Formats: sequence, C-alpha cells, structure tokens
Amino acid sequence: MNLDQLIPNYPDVTQVAIPFFIIAIIAELYLLKRFADQRKAGFETRDTLTSLLMGTGNVVSGLLFGFIAFGVLMWAWQFRIHDFGFSWWAVLLCFILDDLRYYWYHRIAHRARWVWAEHVNHHSSQHYNLSTALRQSWTGTFTGMFILRIPLVLIGFHPVMIAFVGGLNLVYQFWIHTEAIGRMWKPIEAIFNTPSHHRVHHATNPRYLDANYAGTLIIWDRMFGTFVPELDEDMPRYGLVRNIGTFNPIKVAFHEWWAMFADASRPGLTLRERLGYIVMPPGWSHDGSRADTARIKADYVARHPDQAGMPGLPGGRDGVNEAGNGARRVPAE
Repeated sequence: MNLDQLIPNYPDVTQVAIPFFIIAIIAELYLLKRFADQRKAGFETRDTLTSLLMGTGNVVSGLLFGFIAFGVLMWAWQFRIHDFGFSWWAVLLCFILDDLRYYWYHRIAHRARWVWAEHVNHHSSQHYNLSTALRQSWTGTFTGMFILRIPLVLIGFHPVMIAFVGGLNLVYQFWIHTEAIGRMWKPIEAIFNTPSHHRVHHATNPRYLDANYAGTLIIWDRMFGTFVPELDEDMPRYGLVRNIGTFNPIKVAFHEWWAMFADASRPGLTLRERLGYIVMPPGWSHDGSRADTARIKADYVARHPDQAGMPGLPGGRDGVNEAGNGARRVPAE
C-alpha cells in the first residue's frame, strides 16, 4: 500500500480558524467598548490594522517558505527510530511534547537576539487584545528554530502530525490575548496557559520580564522556574521596554534585524563582540552601556526595596532573577 494513503489529511487548522478569529475580534471589541472600563478598551485602529497586516504577512511567508522547514523534517524522517503512527493517543502525546518544544523555542526567542529579531514584532503592540495574537513573524523560517522539532521526528512522530499539533497550539494561544477574561478556575490556571498568565508574558513591568513562556500548558513554566503570577497591585503594561513608535508593518517586521546587524557591524569591535550582538540576549552590549533584564529588575528593586524577593524580582540589587535572568525587550540603540 502507498504510504501516502496512510497519512491522514489533516486540515490546516490555522487557516480554518481565520473566520473564527475575525468574529472573535469583533465580539471582543464590542464587549470591551460596551461593558469594560474604557481605559481597558484596548483597541486602536492603526494598531489593529498593523496586527492584521502582520498576520497576513505571516500566512504569505508560510506559503512561500514553509516548504524549507517541512522538507528538513521529512529528510530527518528517514532516520527515525520508531513510528508512533497516527492514533489519537499518538496525536495527544505529540501535542504535549511539541508544546514542551514550543516552551523552549519561546524561551530561546527571548534569550538570544537572533531569534528575538523575528519574535519581537509579536510584542511590539502597546495594546493587548485578540488582534495582537495575529501579530506574527514574517522571518521565522530564517532563524532555523524549526530544528527543535527534529528530535520529535527522530523518535517517531511524522512531520505531518507535528505540523498539525503545532497549528492546534497556535489556535489555542489566540484566545489568551485578551483583557476581557480575568483569572479563571484555579485548576485551569494551575495547568493551562490563560489570559492572566499571558498578560504577564506581554507586560513590560520589571517583575514580568522574561516570564510565562508557555504555549498551552503553563506547567512548563512552573517546572522550569519561569512562572510569575499576575498581581492586582502591578497590572501589566504592554509593548517593549523601548517602544518602536511605528505602525508601519515593514518596520515592525524588520526593525530588529536591521538594528542587530547594525550593531554587529560597528567599527572597532572584536569578532567575539560582533557575535555577541547576534547571539547574546537582547539588551546585551559589549561595553555594558545598555540595560538587560537582570539590570532592569535589579534597578527596580533598588528603587523599591520593599519588593525584593517578590514574584519575578531578585532578592536584592545583585540577586538572581527567579523568573529567568535573560535580557528582553531592549531594542538596540
């Protein structure tokens, strides 16, 4: 029997979900404008349009370049040590393991500037609503982070299944980009990524930097020490530590790539310093002139010593950041 006949014809769930995305965005806009505190009615026309254009560009990028990642995974498939097939339990196991893979990809994306350059656009909105979920990268393929899925292929999950569960994960993450939903039932908050947890991830408050990397399951952050709860006394503020101040989708998509290579090509640097501007966390500089996450947190504690040791903050000016000590969201000067 032809092997292709054994591979399920999984739908492209992100494409199927597009009408739902649009309907949900309209419903959220209505609900926030009609019932919520106007200060939290977090839609701005130009910002929302930029997010929609970024989402469209992401779809086009996937159509043009998606074959690269898929081709590499199909090449790796020949070296598999097992074949889990396509049973429901195999799909479930693949989803859980790919969600763990997503956690580490997401953590790397905030800790290595090369990957941050493609991920930063998702954090560039100063608003937090369902349209923000569509503000996706155009350059993800070129960072090469699809190689994190190769171990899943080698242990026996078919690339078609991996692509399917990856789409499910992205669709799940859509609904958590909202201020319209507060904290949920405690067992759900304990296991799953929720709007409350993800608001923390998008926040620029010092205590919230580099936290809550989860895709679907927040248990990974709890396991690996990167979980920080949302606090009523420190409500999230969104965007970048230094916002880029543009609604131009081209600039949103490529501004950090430009800044990164501009830094790396400065005159008078050593090779190690040039590489540092590419692989070190965003905010790193060869002369220490920029503030990374650890310094932002330490400076905050120095100004607010009563907050030392609180969730997401070090125990003192030189303490270790319990929510991850990588730098984040300090665009190159």
